[in-house]
Amino acid sequence: MSGLVARFAGERPVEGLRVAACLHVTAETAVLVRLLRAGGASVSLAASNPLSTQDDIVAALAANEGISVFARAGVDRPGYYRHIELALAGGADLVVDDGGDLVNILHTTAEALLPGVRGGCESTTTGVIRLRRMAADGTLAFPVIAANDTPAKRMLDNTCGTGQSVLDGILRATNTLLAGKTVVVAGFGACGVGIAERAAGLGARVIVTEVDPVRALDASLRGFRVLPMAEAAPLGEVFITATGSVDVVSAAHFASMRDGAILANAGHFDAEIDLRALAEMAVATHYDVRPHVDAYELPDGRTLLLLAEGRVVNLVAAEGHPPEVMDLAFGIVALSLAWLAGNAGKLSADVHPVPPDIDAEAARLVLAATGTRIDTLTAEQQEYLESWRFGS
Repeated sequence: MSGLVARFAGERPVEGLRVAACLHVTAETAVLVRLLRAGGASVSLAASNPLSTQDDIVAALAANEGISVFARAGVDRPGYYRHIELALAGGADLVVDDGGDLVNILHTTAEALLPGVRGGCESTTTGVIRLRRMAADGTLAFPVIAANDTPAKRMLDNTCGTGQSVLDGILRATNTLLAGKTVVVAGFGACGVGIAERAAGLGARVIVTEVDPVRALDASLRGFRVLPMAEAAPLGEVFITATGSVDVVSAAHFASMRDGAILANAGHFDAEIDLRALAEMAVATHYDVRPHVDAYELPDGRTLLLLAEGRVVNLVAAEGHPPEVMDLAFGIVALSLAWLAGNAGKLSADVHPVPPDIDAEAARLVLAATGTRIDTLTAEQQEYLESWRFGS
């Protein structure tokens, strides 16, 4: 994003606009906030996950940048939603969401603010799913850019970033050896692909569970064993959910798992592993047997190990995506917000794709930052590709 700072400071594309954001409060997010400020916006920020909040970043943004930050590590659920409401209290011209909770509050308990919102960006698969449901129901009140859905973002953020950082979180929390273990990956979207490939790269035997036949076929053709979760449950030693759905791993699955099975969630919300069922089944729960590891003792003597309280493991037990990943992801968000500032009035209240030239520009900026050079089309090549008149 360093290449955007001078541009935003010179062009001021979001001059005078109020941006309300609900994001993981990390150092990478702080860079995005500073970029938006350089572009002329005022920013209020709430946390999208209480367990990923870095209190030192909260303090630094408030003290040194004059940002209105409403976040605290480990805050309870009512406090979490109260922080989002506070971030919205002054109104917003543009919003940035990570999971859809801020947009949800705007449409439920803060509806009076909706007329002032020009548009927004959503950064997660889960959030985009929720927004599309809202649009289909006719309840979405403003245009939202699906910043999560660009080819470059899915490649670098979802597949590479999530794949690496999820395994990083599991390894930090458990110090287990993945080589030779059976790892069950629930969901084979862009995130699941990255997790499965990197687990296999560390020597694990990977089983994929899916409900989508095309994705299941993709997993099978990449060499992964594909099974229903009911059949994978007694085989797995590490379970990683990455579906965006609920109760992907449930009581029936817990009942057949091996002693010492590790449960980790890579989806945005703590709903993919049925935590209530796990708590009800346990005869004893031992918290923090290691940092971010809770042991649930079952009636037959087996113990299941839950990581990060079922929340997104890479941001709770590790540091989330590497900065290079977030550089591209937040670059797309910033460029999309700048584009929205001038074009929101032309868009319907729906979920819209990121303009392809923004995705390409973000990728070019990353390539430039890494010193990577590419070819360009000649005039003849461009003409050939754009015309149907050339034969074979």
